[in-house]
Amino acid sequence: MGGLHERFGLSIFTSEQRNVSKDSRDIYLGTTEQLDLGRNSSMKMDVSSLGMPATRWPFYIFLGGSMICLLSSSICHLFCCHSHNLNILLMRMDYVGIVIMIITSFFPPIYYIFQCEQLWQFIYLGGITVIGMFTIVTLLSPSLSTGKFRAFRAKLFASMGLFGLIPAVHSVIANWSNPRRDTIVAYESAMAVFYLSGAGLYVVRFPERLKPGLFDLAGHSHQIFHVLVVLGALAHYGATLLFLEYRDLVGCELRQSS
Repeated sequence: MGGLHERFGLSIFTSEQRNVSKDSRDIYLGTTEQLDLGRNSSMKMDVSSLGMPATRWPFYIFLGGSMICLLSSSICHLFCCHSHNLNILLMRMDYVGIVIMIITSFFPPIYYIFQCEQLWQFIYLGGITVIGMFTIVTLLSPSLSTGKFRAFRAKLFASMGLFGLIPAVHSVIANWSNPRRDTIVAYESAMAVFYLSGAGLYVVRFPERLKPGLFDLAGHSHQIFHVLVVLGALAHYGATLLFLEYRDLVGCELRQSS
């Protein structure tokens, strides 16, 4: 009986030790799983924070400028036959609309490429705004709106297009790690070609200089200029969508940490 009692007590003690060790192990593993779960949730939060969408106002400014350009052009060509004085006024407003679209087209690429370098944003956006405002004043000035200064006005348009080469080269040389850089450069190069070609045809008055009177209603340089401006805007729109896609995924914090 004494031996049986001793063995029974030993078994109870051993089972208690096993239960205590098992419970301790379960508590430890449960705590570890909670810690891992917390770490995983924090990692998910970090990953999701990287996908914050970029601000859209530069994109909307470009769209607004394009709409102003197309609206002013439509009004000009619709009512320019009213009278000589109204024709001159509407032609000026037509060119002003083109300038506004060129200025606003700089906002998306400059803002998104140099989003982490606000000094260059200010320099480039301020520079194109100053050139554009000077061009608008020139277009609205009666003395500078005559045929004598036609080439001068075209050079102002060309200078606005050539000004974009400076930030374009800067963006390629600088720390711009966009994997679709080549595609964006192709879009922006097409935009520059369209703008400069339109300005060139406007200066030389091609093709109406070859057959005076034949292209008075359709096909003259002014109409071709507008078509090329629209094509340039479409090319720039495609590049802007790529800018937005890039900035939605990559922010300044990620670039600095890498």
